[in-house]
Amino acid sequence: MLRVVVSTAIRTASARCLSTTAVQKKIFTPLMITASKPTLQIRWYSAKAPLTKKTLEERIVLVLSLYDKIDAKKLTMDSDFSKDLGLDSLDHVEVVMAMEEEFGFEIPDGDADRFKTPRDIFQYIADKEDVFE
Repeated sequence: MLRVVVSTAIRTASARCLSTTAVQKKIFTPLMITASKPTLQIRWYSAKAPLTKKTLEERIVLVLSLYDKIDAKKLTMDSDFSKDLGLDSLDHVEVVMAMEEEFGFEIPDGDADRFKTPRDIFQYIADKEDVFE
């Protein structure tokens, strides 16, 4: 696509400027430099911080405690989302979305439906991210 545009621009410019060579150099030189040396942008990303079981549990509890419908005093790793914490299905979806955002990957709906406690989320993420220590 770039070559077609540059080629068309060169032909159009050359038809207008056939009389002098100095004018041709002014028109052709920037076009040729642009066409022969495309700009390449590189982004560098760092690796994710390593997860341990302790940091994983702390992050899950932190995200859940920041959710406005969860009472932080009742929150443990074994509290049931619906029975102990009083969350409905929409709240459950919002919790899963918060976990996806926190850990940087998507959790399929079929897997998310099996989350009944924070420990279920912990086990899922530990398996997904290969957390063993």
